[in-house]
Amino acid sequence: MPATIEAITQRVSGYWPGVDRQMLVGAYDFAARMHEGQKRLSGEPYISHPVEVGDILAVVESDPSAVAAGLLHDTIEDTPATADDIREHFGPDVTRLVEGVTKLAKLDFASREEEQARNLRKMFLAMAEDLRVIVIKLSDRLHNMRTLDALPAEKRLHTASETLHIFAPLAHRLGVWRLKWELEDLSLKWLEPGKYTEIADAVGMSREERERLVNRAIAQLQERLSEAGIEGRVQGRPKHLYSIYNKMRQQQVDFSQISDLNALRVIVNSVPDCYAALWVVHDLWVPIHEMFSDYIAKPKANGYQSLHTKVLGPDGQVLEVQIRTEEMHRKAEYGVAAHWRYKEGGDGDPKVDEQVAFIRQLLELDSDLTEGHEFMEMLRLDLFEDQVFVFTPKGDVIELPAKSGPLDFAYRIHTEVGNHCVGAKVNGRRVGLDYQFKNGDIVEIITSPQAEPTHNWLRIIQSSGAKSKVRRFLRAKARDENLTAGREALERALQRLQPAQRERATPDELLRVAQHLSYPDTDSMLAAIGFGDLETETIINHLLEEHGRPTSLVEAAQQLSLPGSPSKESQRPLAVRAGGVSGFHSRLSKCCNPLPGDEIVGYITRGKGLAIHRADCKSLVYRAQREPERIVSLSWDSQDPDATFTQDIELVAVDRTGLFSHLTAIVADANIDIRAVSAHAEANHLAHLHLTLAIRQRGDLDRLLARLRSLIDVVSVRTLASSHEHQNAHPAKT
Repeated sequence: MPATIEAITQRVSGYWPGVDRQMLVGAYDFAARMHEGQKRLSGEPYISHPVEVGDILAVVESDPSAVAAGLLHDTIEDTPATADDIREHFGPDVTRLVEGVTKLAKLDFASREEEQARNLRKMFLAMAEDLRVIVIKLSDRLHNMRTLDALPAEKRLHTASETLHIFAPLAHRLGVWRLKWELEDLSLKWLEPGKYTEIADAVGMSREERERLVNRAIAQLQERLSEAGIEGRVQGRPKHLYSIYNKMRQQQVDFSQISDLNALRVIVNSVPDCYAALWVVHDLWVPIHEMFSDYIAKPKANGYQSLHTKVLGPDGQVLEVQIRTEEMHRKAEYGVAAHWRYKEGGDGDPKVDEQVAFIRQLLELDSDLTEGHEFMEMLRLDLFEDQVFVFTPKGDVIELPAKSGPLDFAYRIHTEVGNHCVGAKVNGRRVGLDYQFKNGDIVEIITSPQAEPTHNWLRIIQSSGAKSKVRRFLRAKARDENLTAGREALERALQRLQPAQRERATPDELLRVAQHLSYPDTDSMLAAIGFGDLETETIINHLLEEHGRPTSLVEAAQQLSLPGSPSKESQRPLAVRAGGVSGFHSRLSKCCNPLPGDEIVGYITRGKGLAIHRADCKSLVYRAQREPERIVSLSWDSQDPDATFTQDIELVAVDRTGLFSHLTAIVADANIDIRAVSAHAEANHLAHLHLTLAIRQRGDLDRLLARLRSLIDVVSVRTLASSHEHQNAHPAKT
């Protein structure tokens, strides 16, 4: 039956005494006037949609301002109405909510992953300001899902997928069960219509028999509760279709093998009555071993509280029983939607404050989590997955993602505790780093000054914050390794000099060279050598004063090919120009790997033609100062827009199933071709990949490298000089 404004005001009055009915009626009248003449795709008057949204908000017991905003939520976007109009008629609170929902209406959550991550951040910002915005958005989405058949097939799939993977998990995290289960069921209807129909038909066929069993169980339990002096009501609890579908998929069974479709809910007056009712249930029916969960003592992450148990009920049928108080029941059904109890002074409900604090934590992650892929993985780990609750020895509760272990716990306490963790005592028993916590475990971390993170930790850790800290440590350690490699490379280069020349490499002189090359200290310069950004030859040239007359420019110029001059196929000229002249015998310098899009200059070498450098290349600084006459201004030849340049990169990542396909998909998504690839795995669970890429512009490469470095399993990415110099020295057609 379609909702009406009369039914909405009546419903709100039932849980919000003293509600301003005129505000709700006024919001309806304003919306009806603004949407007059507009139709939905189904042909219905458009006003039917905001009325249904307002009714859904009333069903989950939202406050009157949120219900009014639900009635008005499309007026700014779809009608001539402005925010000032709404503010004038309904005040700043309702206006802020309508504006928040209007901003969310423009976000597309089924777009490419980077765009999806940006849009999710915008949504979380809105939620952090006022959680009612997302409750209105969820209600809007639910009514759209109820009327999805009016949309084209492709749009239906898009919307259903977005709902299942974004909005239903958010409803779960906010504890709004009444919205969550219907969003999931409707998503299944459109994404898996065959399975949906199969399960719905099976549920329908078994309904009569199950209802008889459940009614008998209700009568037995109600009688025993009365005998025990416990006031309460017992009701059947239907299983929603998506939960059945998930269980069939996870257990790889068909409908006939699902044994716990029968469920009861017991609602009593107090927490002591909950535990007393549990005793009655276990006295009446045989409890199933290890099928009891106490979410009253250890609430779920979304604040859910209840006792769960499974028993062998009438006729030996498995029966699931939930026991909770009236307040727990309201919270379970309506979540934060029913907790907006603003006082006149403006103080909010502490339950809502806890949810806002959680959302803000998502927005305060360090810079290692700013890229889209890692942000999406963080959401999967910390928002959408189940949680486990453990205790410190002092009794403090620590909430972690499911399957977390000692490392997740240690990093939650402090970064240094995590970096030096070697294990833990769980319930007084020593366990290893790969132990997975169970609800209620009491955890004490064991540390050692000699311990430090390894790459294998990234395979064990579940929480994104801990993964981020381990990766930061490993990258810092990689810098130390590059520093060692650079120092050894410079020492080898110095050993090739005469003793008198080697003596010039004093610490003061090396510091002078480092600062001259724009490095803050000698170690940074040596690390750049180890990483491949700087050649030892550049440092040697700075240390030594050259003697003798340089080769004349006439001799050097003779190494250049004139335009149109013949050249060997393997030495085709690069697409660069100097003063309108092209066709040089030239090569790309390995020290800076110039690419189209870089500002470039040329250095006229002695006998090797023109070396092309990036204008900011540190290796060129010395030559430019000593021999400015050998520096030639260059530009890229724009006549060949399809030309590509090969660029080698080395990537080190934690080896896992699907790693290679994930990385190659990212490269393909960047519109970059892979010319060659090699990979090998090491015993420490690291994968080393060498990719040869076809690059058109420097910006393409930079964006790809930044995206790869953002991945949570990637330890390092760096560019390399090509092992096939002729490939790196001329354009290749795509």
